[in-house]
Amino acid sequence: MSAGRRSTAGDLPRKVVVGTTVFGAAAPYPGLAGRAEELAALVDEMAARAIEAWPERGLDLAVLPEAVLTPNADQASDRSVRLDDPAVDRFRGLARRHQTYLLLPLDLAEDGPAGPSYANAAVLLDRRGEVAGIYRKAHPVSVVGCPDDEGGVTPGADFPVFACDFGVLGVQICWDVVYDDGWAALGAAGAEIVAFPSASPATVRAAAHAARHRYFVVSSTPRDNATVYEPTGLVAARIHDHGTVLVHRLDLSHAVLGWSPALREGNALRERFGDRVGFHYDEREDIGLFWSEDDTTTVESMVATIGAEQIDAQIARNLRLRAAPPEV
Repeated sequence: MSAGRRSTAGDLPRKVVVGTTVFGAAAPYPGLAGRAEELAALVDEMAARAIEAWPERGLDLAVLPEAVLTPNADQASDRSVRLDDPAVDRFRGLARRHQTYLLLPLDLAEDGPAGPSYANAAVLLDRRGEVAGIYRKAHPVSVVGCPDDEGGVTPGADFPVFACDFGVLGVQICWDVVYDDGWAALGAAGAEIVAFPSASPATVRAAAHAARHRYFVVSSTPRDNATVYEPTGLVAARIHDHGTVLVHRLDLSHAVLGWSPALREGNALRERFGDRVGFHYDEREDIGLFWSEDDTTTVESMVATIGAEQIDAQIARNLRLRAAPPEV
């Protein structure tokens, strides 16, 4: 666990293949071992699709929904499991077999100074099946009439980022989406992707955090949608049906460009570079994400050929112009 640096458009392409799913709400709980098998089948499918589409790379990260492994008992003490539980070992083996990072959300039982404690957590397993880090939900839900958070969950105290071999990963869980503190902290620490396992399929706030902090957000939910959001806030990919998986390739070396006459909604770059450039531009929002499909060429150098500038630089330049004293 450590802080990292964000990629820039000046880096050569850095492709990452992520997988997510819609699963949980429509599936009766079959017990801990049974649920582990159900989830393993979904990760197997993610890995198979990744290999089929990008055989040279495969799957880099699998994200599952909030607390999906453990049962839905009222009290955290009745639904939590420990890291050494055989069900968790099942996912260690899965990560090793597919050589992927795997984010496993669960209710986690741990021993603390005052005795057992319980967290709504997401355990990150690395490609060897080892625990690379744990994020504990900072903002568990306390609803009217309930005396505690989620039946006795202890809120997490920090917002770690994890230096994976593909880039810098952060995690937020469900109700965390209502608060900006964790999302801002992850951005400041260099997160390039934020995994968002959730019990709610909320989209507006997740998209806003992605746009505000300029990272990708990968949601995984029990119903309605699982989505990959771009650093523009736009949707890169989305699924809706329960029990389905989404596999998407993104590039951590990208440029975010707003409208400009030189860009022509991306057509200027397409005419110059053809299929060597990739982009997703939304004319309604006047913003787009651009990346290089040429392993020897940066997207920054492509953008420079048409005289365009990235939107954050454009915003900063405009602020400087307005802050400058008027010429006499």
